[in-house]
Amino acid sequence: MLKALDAFLFATHCVVILFNLFGWIHPKTRKLHLIVVGLTLFSWLGLGIWKGFGYCILTDWEWDIKRELGERNLPASFIQYLSNNIFGLGWTRSTVDTLTLTVFLLAIIASIKANFFKKVTI
Repeated sequence: MLKALDAFLFATHCVVILFNLFGWIHPKTRKLHLIVVGLTLFSWLGLGIWKGFGYCILTDWEWDIKRELGERNLPASFIQYLSNNIFGLGWTRSTVDTLTLTVFLLAIIASIKANFFKKVTI
């Protein structure tokens, strides 16, 4: 059961990340994208006040399951886990955090532009 939950959380986490990056592109998902990035920011900043900047509730749950399954030496972030354990990139925490924040902010800017500053055609 724990392995199935681990796989479910892993897949959910990947879907949320991809949606955070690209959900602004399709007109039908733009409003939902704003909600999801808002929730992500709330987790990182709002809950981060108590848990540490960049806190992700999905990562917290997933790491609990992975520890129950015997996995140790888990990194601080799921993105670092993906980059190093899944893709074998060996990036430092600093590199991962910088890239994550930069790309996430670019996606938010794109979402705001797509939602609120649409081109007006004449």
